[in-house]
Amino acid sequence: MLRELRVENLLLIERAELRLAPGLNVLTGETGAGKTVLAQALDLLLGGRARPAIVRPGAGEAYVEGVFDLSEQLRETLGERLSPDAEEVVLARRVGSDGRTRAYLNGRSASVGELRDIGGELLTFYGQHEHRKLTLSAAQRQILDDMCGAGQPERLRACAAALERMRALEGRLQELHELAGARERELDLLEYELAEIESLAPQESEHEQLLAARERLRRLDALRSAAGSAAQALAPDSVDATAVRQPLATALSALDALAGVDPRLDALSERMRALQIESHDLAGELRDYGDGAATAAFEGDPGDEVLTLDALEERLAMIERLARKHGGSVRAVLDYAAAAGSRRAELLGAEVALEQVSEQLREAGAAVREHVVALRRARRSAGKALALAVREQLGSLAMADATFEVVLSERDPGPTGGDGVEFLIAPNPGVPAGPLREIASGGELSRVMLAIMSVAASSATESTLVFDEVDAGIGGHTARAVGARLRDLAGRRQVLCITHLPQIASLGDRHFSIAKDTSADPTRTTVVELGEPEVVSELVRMLGADTDDSSARRHARDLRRAA
Repeated sequence: MLRELRVENLLLIERAELRLAPGLNVLTGETGAGKTVLAQALDLLLGGRARPAIVRPGAGEAYVEGVFDLSEQLRETLGERLSPDAEEVVLARRVGSDGRTRAYLNGRSASVGELRDIGGELLTFYGQHEHRKLTLSAAQRQILDDMCGAGQPERLRACAAALERMRALEGRLQELHELAGARERELDLLEYELAEIESLAPQESEHEQLLAARERLRRLDALRSAAGSAAQALAPDSVDATAVRQPLATALSALDALAGVDPRLDALSERMRALQIESHDLAGELRDYGDGAATAAFEGDPGDEVLTLDALEERLAMIERLARKHGGSVRAVLDYAAAAGSRRAELLGAEVALEQVSEQLREAGAAVREHVVALRRARRSAGKALALAVREQLGSLAMADATFEVVLSERDPGPTGGDGVEFLIAPNPGVPAGPLREIASGGELSRVMLAIMSVAASSATESTLVFDEVDAGIGGHTARAVGARLRDLAGRRQVLCITHLPQIASLGDRHFSIAKDTSADPTRTTVVELGEPEVVSELVRMLGADTDDSSARRHARDLRRAA
């Protein structure tokens, strides 16, 4: 239940505080006095859109606050967002003159979305244009779904999820069909590129090795000459070779003559002997190098063919061309080959994937149809109950001869199922039933909406129902019947009704009057709770009579007594 509503600097209202009661609370006032400002205040508490223009001229911000009873169910829903000792729920909203807005839950900052979710649990708002929304098929479907019981939300979620999966599979199947069309062309290209890479079989370090080998081959003659010259210097093959080798032999002979006399000299003698042997070995290896420089220019894996300079240049060119084609390096070529192999496997498996996705799509379509049928079954059952209950309500709203039907029509499946919902009404006997948007007058729409909302509210959990001039377009006995229906609702729920009809206002358990003071600058609207004498005076005003009209005052008292 909404216990208190505070409004500051909202449009014409400078400051207002309403202490509401259980039952039927009515708000009345002259046309243009600002009755709907309070409806806008409640809309802000429900997370409605805030506009800078709603801030009272000259004020820095507008402020709205509502104090609600805290049920155990709501306490459990809010959890840690409430302090353990909280006894009430306080929703608040600030709107700056620059359009910025802030929301609060029990004094703590909250998002507008949280305000909307929590407010929806506490209060249901039926605006003065709500009966026009009733003509929309989506609104009618929502009303019907609300009558389908606790399982309907889960059925709706399941249907939406199944449809989302089906559409995803349809998209995947389309991709696979498109893939199949270009499959052969892409496969041919991949096969060619992979064969090109595999035939060359480049290694990641090979490029650097080939560059080094090419440099050696290009300078092969210089390498042979250097090795030959060094070998000849160490071990000449000419007739004067003895003269070249004699110094080492003479030196070694002199040292050997004194062997065993001094260990230090013996060690030097051994080094000299090793030097003589090493010079002969080194000379042989240098000759071998000179003879085999061509075959040693490129050392590949064992068993590889020896590459000539021309062959080496050709392989280098092929590797560099592949690198330029596939990323600039041998590593990039190898990475491309791996990716191309995976893509080739995917393309080769496209037919299998096509069959698999087709089967999955058939299963998903069957699941969607199953959910559509479940929703339709629930709606048909609820539609009969809703039509019967609304006809009973219309009987108490001076439309006893009216007929009301809920008709379902099949349509393509969507997130909410495969049903179009249409409310049909025949306000008078002998007139064929037709869509609500085409048949009912404004006053009839108001009553039909009240009848439907009365039925819907009987199973709802919201404590407070707010009606903003839903009595528009009616009067006389019909107005009294509408008032009686509102009072009946107020016996089960707190009802707040903004009205301009005395027949309805007279039924209120608590009455607030909204008046506009044009002498203030800017104009100011005030909200006052009326005592019984003031209620009668307000009813006289609503009857269109002067305050001293005795017959109008008697009529007003009669209306109150009849309540």
